[in-house]
Amino acid sequence: MLSTRLTERLGIRHPILSAPMAFASGGALASAVTHAGGLGLIGGGYGDAEWLQREFLAAGNARIGCGFITWSMAENPALLADALAHAPAAMMLSFGDPRPHAGQIKATGAVLICQVQTLAHVADALEAGADIIVAQGSEAGGHGAKRATMTLVPEIATLLQRRSPDTLLVAAGGIADGRGLAAALALGADGVLMGSRFWACRESLAHPAHQAVALRSDGDQTIRQSATDIARGYDWPSGFTARVINNRFVQDWEHRPEEHRARAGELRAAYQAAVAAGDPDHAAVWVGEATGLIEEIESAAAIIERTVGEAEAIIARLGTLRDGR
Repeated sequence: MLSTRLTERLGIRHPILSAPMAFASGGALASAVTHAGGLGLIGGGYGDAEWLQREFLAAGNARIGCGFITWSMAENPALLADALAHAPAAMMLSFGDPRPHAGQIKATGAVLICQVQTLAHVADALEAGADIIVAQGSEAGGHGAKRATMTLVPEIATLLQRRSPDTLLVAAGGIADGRGLAAALALGADGVLMGSRFWACRESLAHPAHQAVALRSDGDQTIRQSATDIARGYDWPSGFTARVINNRFVQDWEHRPEEHRARAGELRAAYQAAVAAGDPDHAAVWVGEATGLIEEIESAAAIIERTVGEAEAIIARLGTLRDGR
């Protein structure tokens, strides 16, 4: 097994976390990841108390965590208390200032995970007392910023070595197999957080029609954009865009943001209907550049087993090269 500081800190067998993806990471997925040796996180998303309660129940007795879009959760802070009432092993905060919520989380004994996209975000996370920092590169599906995983992770690793060596580092963005896991460890991370790969698994809540699109797409067919946020009426902070498949809807609206905002109200019902129907042309397909690495829809357990096996083989091969054999 790959034993790292992350496996030791969280008491898990494999250094893999599942991303708390809004509308995709429910209790079944979180539970499956945990039972397979990682740590699964329910996606609290934009905050639906009834949905959150239902998904925690769906996870059963599995030791799981939860994650929130911080700026959205801050508008309804009772959601954090609701989630913490389920005694999650970890709480992940992304896309906003974690400091106002850190004390409440750490008082429960939950591990505080802060996802960051810039070095400025790291400073906020350290001030909040983050136990684990997730460095998310722009290759990721869904929301993120501009930095790429390959340079962001080692830069943050060096920063943490100098300023907070006990803080763990997890890599995210474009990681979907053992090559990505081995590379993340080489870059200085203690493990990985995978989103798109688990989005495209059997336990995910993602629509099957959207998963089918991922199977026949490659990374070139994804795009960072904001049209889907305008369509849904979500006012994301500046600096964040979302990576999705570059489908007909995005092509129609991404370059007409002002017109789109003006018409978003009248168009919203049609967009929501497309989402409910799993229409891959007229609703967002939330997958990142790793879509080109996804070849089948399988169980979370199968994904973890293969990913770890591939990473172990790569590390062993590199060790052989080092020894000159």
